[in-house]
Amino acid sequence: MDIKAIIQSLREELNAHNHNYYVLDAPTISDFEFDQKLKQLQDLETNHPDFFDKNSPTQRVGGTITKNFQTVVHENRMYSLDNSYSKEDLQDWETKIQKVLGNVDLQYTCELKYDGASISITYENGTLSKAVTRGDGFQGDDVTNNIKTIKSIPLQLKGNFPPKFDIRGEIILPLEGFEKMNQDLIDIGEIPYSNPRNTASGSLKLQDSAEVAKRPLDCLLYFIIGSNLPFNTQFDGLKTARDWGFKVPNQSKLASNLEEVFEFITYWDVHRHDLPYETDGVVIKVNDFDHQNELGYTAKSPRWAIAYKFKSEQVTTTLNSISYQVGRTGAITPVANLEPVQLAGTIVKRASLHNADQIEKLDIRVGDEVFVEKGGEIIPKIIGVAKRGNQMEPTKYITHCPECDTELTRKEGEAQHYCPNFYGCPPQIIGRIQHYISRKAMDIEGLGGETVALLYNNGLVTDYSDLYELRLEQIIPLERMAQKSAENLINGIQKSKEIPFERVLFALGIRYVGETVAKKLAKHYKTIEALSQASLMDLILVDEIGDRIAQSVIEFFENDNNILIIERLKDFGVQLEIVEQYNPNSTDKLLGKTFVVSGVFELFTRDDLKKAIEDNGGKVGSSISSKTDYVIAGDNMGPAKLEKANQLGISIISESDFAKMISDE
Repeated sequence: MDIKAIIQSLREELNAHNHNYYVLDAPTISDFEFDQKLKQLQDLETNHPDFFDKNSPTQRVGGTITKNFQTVVHENRMYSLDNSYSKEDLQDWETKIQKVLGNVDLQYTCELKYDGASISITYENGTLSKAVTRGDGFQGDDVTNNIKTIKSIPLQLKGNFPPKFDIRGEIILPLEGFEKMNQDLIDIGEIPYSNPRNTASGSLKLQDSAEVAKRPLDCLLYFIIGSNLPFNTQFDGLKTARDWGFKVPNQSKLASNLEEVFEFITYWDVHRHDLPYETDGVVIKVNDFDHQNELGYTAKSPRWAIAYKFKSEQVTTTLNSISYQVGRTGAITPVANLEPVQLAGTIVKRASLHNADQIEKLDIRVGDEVFVEKGGEIIPKIIGVAKRGNQMEPTKYITHCPECDTELTRKEGEAQHYCPNFYGCPPQIIGRIQHYISRKAMDIEGLGGETVALLYNNGLVTDYSDLYELRLEQIIPLERMAQKSAENLINGIQKSKEIPFERVLFALGIRYVGETVAKKLAKHYKTIEALSQASLMDLILVDEIGDRIAQSVIEFFENDNNILIIERLKDFGVQLEIVEQYNPNSTDKLLGKTFVVSGVFELFTRDDLKKAIEDNGGKVGSSISSKTDYVIAGDNMGPAKLEKANQLGISIISESDFAKMISDE
């Protein structure tokens, strides 16, 4: 048996399946079958370390730490593109081209302009060898370890390719993944990321490639540069790149004249909103490489390519005032109050100014006539000053909280100002109570955000423990509060005492403790007392609890106000410990063992599996780590989970294997 040949064959097969799944979105085998083949490869590589390959499909989970990214000079400079904003601009561009080339038949390749972080990836003998950011165009940062975690980027190519070449593209963050990342931040009271492009760019410079692997990054590629390429045009280059295994979007078009270019632009100016990622224009390239070489470059840009930028709908209006909002974590957000204006089908009265740095950068002053557009067609933003008003002095950012007059703080390296009066600032107090009653927390029926503010402003609540002392006769006199509404509110508050401990822990609003972290802490410590007495090191040792979360938990329980509130919640009967239910069928067969359940099953439902694990003394982990003993794998298990399990040498068993483990035989 030729072990090396078997390993190589498995790698090639898995690379092909990865391509089908992540690039073509057309898998040909089930996730479970893929995972079993990956496990087979992992076992072979473990038993035969002489055949280790850094580009094996088993190596995609990350884990490499890069403290300082090495600066690398691009072998082929990464130029920027000239921009155009009208048909006239493109006609002028074509006229300049014809002056150089003469009266020749021109074809153009039209491609969507992806809004991401530019990358140059080098392949040698069909293997990914290096990935470098754009930088200043002459040199960039080596981010190879991070790039390898992106599943749509092939580690090994297929077909006939030159010995060495670079391929250029954009690292993007699809809109769905970006929205989920932001929702996770909002759930723990943090400020969401500003836009997908900056988030994708920042992800490439994370020091831990395992963290990069957790982000749903993608890579869209569009240009190959090198010697002895087996094609002579840009359009054929795109097709060849697809054949080699690269993710090249199919939206490109070969145009025979500018009229066809204009048709492409007109179509995508409307339909770009249907795409799963952000685009901000169209790139038009002279198709023939001989023509490209003859046209050459200016000091900054290729003469043979130009970007047409889509116009964001933009209007001008007057900035009437700047107000400042306080979030539940104390973060200050400046808001522009505008003279109402029609924009993208809605009346816009307000726009975010983000932070003090943005106000200073744009030099925005009250009374100015400002340009307003919808960022990503969703959130109105001011992009500049159209006409200066009468205000001669630059805007001075507030120094004290607009609600409680506490002096604001700003940590070094952070853009946001904060009000530190966490327990005395009304919007922060109201925000925490609103979080406490929210659907994923205590889910108190009959009590909404506006009613919370009404209760606070009438002196009926000052923290969420006060909710449990509310009486019907206190609520009925409030504005818009009828007898039935008041009764529903009181009943909802009483019913919240049945909410299980893990959701109560999330509801407390400990900074960085989101829904998932709260479940982990509740299951590990089982009672609020045990959690409150945990040391920093104890907390860090809990699976997936890092320094930042641990320190936040310590600070929460060091505060006397919080301890008093928790004691009151306990007295009112709120669940502050896990209620252990008697189970006559429980055993300790799985005592000390941690399981992760992944996939679709036939013998059990996922919930049945988890219950069976716990009934037999085992623990259910939400994610795979070094503390995991077994992964119970069903059909359609994610390949990333299997890779991580194999990487850590964790046993992967079927539901039948598990059934035997807990049987009486």
